[in-house]
Amino acid sequence: MTAAVSLTPTAEADGRVFSSTSLRLSLAPVGTAPVLLDGAWWPHSRDLGAELPSLTAVLDPLWGRITRVAANPTHWPVAPCKVSVAGHVVKVGWFLAEQDPHELLLLSYRMGRWNLLVVPPRTTPASAAWLMAAASDPLGTSTASRLMEEAASLRTVSETDGAVEAAWDSEGGHEARDPAARPRIPTVTAAMPHQPMGR
Repeated sequence: MTAAVSLTPTAEADGRVFSSTSLRLSLAPVGTAPVLLDGAWWPHSRDLGAELPSLTAVLDPLWGRITRVAANPTHWPVAPCKVSVAGHVVKVGWFLAEQDPHELLLLSYRMGRWNLLVVPPRTTPASAAWLMAAASDPLGTSTASRLMEEAASLRTVSETDGAVEAAWDSEGGHEARDPAARPRIPTVTAAMPHQPMGR
């Protein structure tokens, strides 16, 4: 499946109708070489029990029934051991040292495993779009935490550039580019005293 920044679960997918709020999910294309991340998920909250059902509703038809999830409790304030989703239960394992804090591992019985970057719910849309595209890149080699570091670095550069541009604008920077917008400076000519040339 190619990257899709926003999937609307009210639309039909494989004959199933989803009724939850819009699911923000980006997946690497099917059949690509194995990578560290299979995509990204941008949940609306840090409540895994509330967010997981809409995620599995979309992934079950694509990847087979999701039966287990592994997560790091660092960014999830509530750590349920089981979550009821669409008529079955998904068991949740919590691993502090072994699991990347920005990643969710999904297991499908007899089908395989997938790793998703979890984009923090309050991430700006621009940063989330970048993270989701990077995590679903079939040539990507970054871990979830590494992508989060890169996104933070890009935000810092963007904010610094924005501050520099704002300062430049406040000093007349952009207006100076447009000759019509430049204030006219009166031309002053001064008569130079006549000096004799040579002898």
